[in-house]
Amino acid sequence: MIVAIDGPAGAGKSTVARRVAARLGMGYLDTGAMYRAVTFLAVREGIDSSDGARLADVARRHRLQMRPMHGGMAIAADGEDLSAAIRTATVTAQVSTVASHPAVRAVVTATQRTVMARGSWVCDGRDIGTIVWPTQN
Repeated sequence: MIVAIDGPAGAGKSTVARRVAARLGMGYLDTGAMYRAVTFLAVREGIDSSDGARLADVARRHRLQMRPMHGGMAIAADGEDLSAAIRTATVTAQVSTVASHPAVRAVVTATQRTVMARGSWVCDGRDIGTIVWPTQN
């Protein structure tokens, strides 16, 4: 089962999604963390946040893994836990720019669909129910 919570930034999607996931005993898929992970990896590799093609390559080259944990989700890339590293000011300052590139969104959306197909998740994001996992799935 997939529960999709859409809405604009700052609307409380993540807070609601975490609570619903806990109440239903489902995993919480923090889609924003996935974009933060790509941003962190790009910063570490010295890739400019305006270079959509190279950013999409970063997203393709690194295998993102998500694991439900109490109160949220752990995220790793190629086995390296990035859960804390993705919450830095540097990542926060660049993640919106990175996520705005259509090529990056395409790669991350494909990853999200793969993860969502393998279990029951409560997911939040601006386009979860409309783009990533529309109701026909």
